[in-house]
Amino acid sequence: MKSDFYAAITQIASERGIPKEAIIDVMERALVSAYKRLLGPNPPTVEVTVKLDPVSGVARVYAEKQVVDEVYDERFEIDLEAARRIKPDAQIGETVLVESTPRDFGRIAAQTAKQVVLQGIKEIERNYVYSEFENREGELLTATVQRNNGPRGNVILELGKAEAVIPPKEQVANDRYYHGQRLKVLLVEVKKDDRGPRLIASRAHKNLINRLFEMEVPEIYNGAVEIKSVAREPGLRTKVAVAARQEGIDPVGSCVGMRGIRIQNIVNELNGEKIDVVQWSSDPREYIANALSPAQVVEVHLNDHDHTALVIVPDKQLSLAIGKEGQNVRLAAKLTGWRIDIKSASALLEEERAAAEARAEAEAEQMAIEAELASAPVEQRVVQADGTIRYRGHRYGPLGNDLVGQTVQVRATSQKIFIYYNNRLFASYILLEGGQASPDEE
Repeated sequence: MKSDFYAAITQIASERGIPKEAIIDVMERALVSAYKRLLGPNPPTVEVTVKLDPVSGVARVYAEKQVVDEVYDERFEIDLEAARRIKPDAQIGETVLVESTPRDFGRIAAQTAKQVVLQGIKEIERNYVYSEFENREGELLTATVQRNNGPRGNVILELGKAEAVIPPKEQVANDRYYHGQRLKVLLVEVKKDDRGPRLIASRAHKNLINRLFEMEVPEIYNGAVEIKSVAREPGLRTKVAVAARQEGIDPVGSCVGMRGIRIQNIVNELNGEKIDVVQWSSDPREYIANALSPAQVVEVHLNDHDHTALVIVPDKQLSLAIGKEGQNVRLAAKLTGWRIDIKSASALLEEERAAAEARAEAEAEQMAIEAELASAPVEQRVVQADGTIRYRGHRYGPLGNDLVGQTVQVRATSQKIFIYYNNRLFASYILLEGGQASPDEE
């Protein structure tokens, strides 16, 4: 094989971004198959290796041969004397690895190498791309937009020698993708199919926020500050809860940076998406209050059973706490994991005042009833066959079959009738108007 052909392989490897060794390895395996074809049909199982000289590009074949007294087939056998020149302690019946390059193997090697380069280069390239990215899911990558297939189509990205796709569901509505644009993406999936590796990237995934903060904030990258939770509505707004893992570090200040430069870099990368960085807390009340930033919170009431929180805010902060179309409270709920209900202070006071008035009215009504009952006469009535009693011309019940024929006590106020059995209140009914006692009432 000519050395200039080997140089061509080196050039192709460089242009394609594929290791030269990968092409050589494929060529050597192809040459092994080519040599075995030269051995004829059904050859015995022998070990064969082919080595390409890295300087000259010359291919040499090394085949396993059996040591014998008398050679009948030079393709598979070697005499003892020749074997001991290769392996001094060789014995009859053993096998030794012998250079067995056929005379015209250079021509065969050249043809095989050409076929590998022309037919196998794509497969080598695909395998190399897959091996480069298979363990990089979740990484932040810088890509260049190659093509935008429209509002509902894929965006094709260039990642060095590889190609990635942003499907519609991983795109952000207010992003504008154009040819040659450089942008940061999150590699969310690496798949291998018949057409080669398929790289799926995202601009909408919330982990993109984590990676951007790691890139911009050294304290997060080195572990001094931890991102506890992220809630995101892509393209619109994001809330990030952070906590310090070392004393003396301001986690929110570290993320914002001097004059807001760090957070501004992230906002710019996300094309103006608003980002709220809040202090995480192990106290749910404090955490929920922080999550509703920039609104101020008066107090937080928790219901652990339902995992709900009632948040009281000043009247002037109510719209800010809820946010446009409920966005602020919705993101705060996602961030904290609590269902949040927001009320203004005046609304809470009004509810408490109304509740107090209702309680007072109920108490006054109860006292009036008790006063009337204290002076009301006790009358006897027998429960009829249909389970009712008659009182002032009206039937009340049913009281149940168990009381049929039993005598019950009746006391009435101006509005209700109370029925007792065995000195215990059994039932009460609204007193019907306009009745008079009939002769059959007992």
